Amino acid sequence: MKYFFRVNAISILYALMVFLPVELMANVYRINRLTNWRVDTVNLLTGVMILFEITAGSLLMISFTKKWLGRRKANYWTIILWIPYFVLFLYIFASLFPITYGGDDPNPVTGLFIIGELLAHPLYIFLLNLFVITADE
Repeated sequence: MKYFFRVNAISILYALMVFLPVELMANVYRINRLTNWRVDTVNLLTGVMILFEITAGSLLMISFTKKWLGRRKANYWTIILWIPYFVLFLYIFASLFPITYGGDDPNPVTGLFIIGELLAHPLYIFLLNLFVITADE
């Protein structure tokens, strides 16, 4: 039972790792409007935050997976289990912070970036799990 909760905790962290960049990319105009920063400044800061989150998040996920889950093939369930948590986070965020101003709608190209990110995320999780399972101690 302890392993079940740990796999779900890791899946929640994987969902957060994809949720934060998606929301940052989708809410550039809202951040621009609320902070009075220029759009290019918001885009630059968003890109820097995404790169930092990917780097630090990867290192943290490797260490958490080694520590909490060990070297089990069942760790690969996290490739699927992050999806319901991601949907839940999107639903909660959209419910708490609805877009009420039409100028806050994201660009159509943002959707393509989000689709690419969502398609690449399972591969990313697979590679991290593969690294943890095959790495020498």
